Amino acid sequence: MPSARDRWLRWYRSWEAQQESFNRNRERRFSAMLDVLEASLPSRFTVLDLGSGPGSLASRLLRRFPRATCVAVDRDPVVQQIGRGTFGTYGGRLDWVEADLGTPGWDRRLPRGRYDAAVSTTALHWLDRAALARLYRDLGRRLRRGGVFVNGDRLPWGDERPALARLAEEVRALRGGGRVRSPRWAAWRAWWAAAERAPELRGSFARRPTGECRHPRHGDLPLAVHERALRRAGFPTVEVVWRDLEDGILFARR
Repeated sequence: MPSARDRWLRWYRSWEAQQESFNRNRERRFSAMLDVLEASLPSRFTVLDLGSGPGSLASRLLRRFPRATCVAVDRDPVVQQIGRGTFGTYGGRLDWVEADLGTPGWDRRLPRGRYDAAVSTTALHWLDRAALARLYRDLGRRLRRGGVFVNGDRLPWGDERPALARLAEEVRALRGGGRVRSPRWAAWRAWWAAAERAPELRGSFARRPTGECRHPRHGDLPLAVHERALRRAGFPTVEVVWRDLEDGILFARR
């Protein structure tokens, strides 16, 4: 009979599989993000993982940097339960915080103190413009001077660079890609449907905000919105350091 951890590990692996089904760059982007951290920070650092899910990025980060510690922040009790069951505290180096990044005061739930870095991947596109600007202002207060923010996500060019935006759409169509409502998201919907039927997740679903797994109605915010909001929040250095069309890594230093 499988152990409790084995059952959580199966849920975690199924999460990983459905995420990889619609993001062909996922591992390349993870690796590039960790390269950026290694080049930017000392060997011992404390990092916030924003929109952590079940610990996909946090676990890779802690495995690569054995002297790092991490606080994994997510609003969803379901994915946090899977992460806790799979990784626990990672030998005392990983804390889990349930907080909604899109609401004022989310950072009051964090352990006290300042952080050396913050990371996020495939998460902040869920925020609208006002919530994103507020989050970046909060990070400006929470990161130490010289601290870095590394965000791997869809970073479209938008109306400010229409030719590149059109080119990206055309290449995505050639690759068989699409937006959130495309058939490629069938794995996402199937995963959540299966999770809702799982007895071990019933308690977490009872605490889960309704409609949580539905993508927001607003479009993904363009790169220029991120850049302006970060500079206004006290990050004078803001650059894209890796990109495959609109899939990119944005680096900022406080």
